[in-house]
Amino acid sequence: MKHLHSWDATDQRLVWLLAADARRTNASLAEELGIAPSTCLARLRALREAGAIQRFTVEVDPAVLGRGLVALISVRIRPGARDRMAELFDRMQAMPGVLQVFFLGGEEDFLLHVAVKDTAEVSRFVLENLSADPAVASTRTALVFRHEHGTQPWRVA
Repeated sequence: MKHLHSWDATDQRLVWLLAADARRTNASLAEELGIAPSTCLARLRALREAGAIQRFTVEVDPAVLGRGLVALISVRIRPGARDRMAELFDRMQAMPGVLQVFFLGGEEDFLLHVAVKDTAEVSRFVLENLSADPAVASTRTALVFRHEHGTQPWRVA
């Protein structure tokens, strides 16, 4: 991974445009940014090589797939099981319904972002996948009523 030598307003706008629609063509990006297509392509390549842009993804609405309940589940690991942290992270990441896993500093060790069918399924998920593991000390579940992405997360203030 290279170091990104500059991060200017054009790079910020390029990343913002791609975050809004990663399927945009280089030509349409260049036109909106007011730069040559070759310059746009070079900037995009530099952002990818530096690791600023890690991948292009598709955002799926879980409700359309029958997973209308979204929850955040915080997990605390028992002090004697700290040596299993990497294994637990990988296992949690592979669980069905898990959208994201965060390894945290602070009181909780992990935060799982999950999408499930209903409250019975989130309860079953916690009981079977987390509470049944002797390494897990406790869990706390919060239901998500609404979630939106920030409108300008990469803007420098």
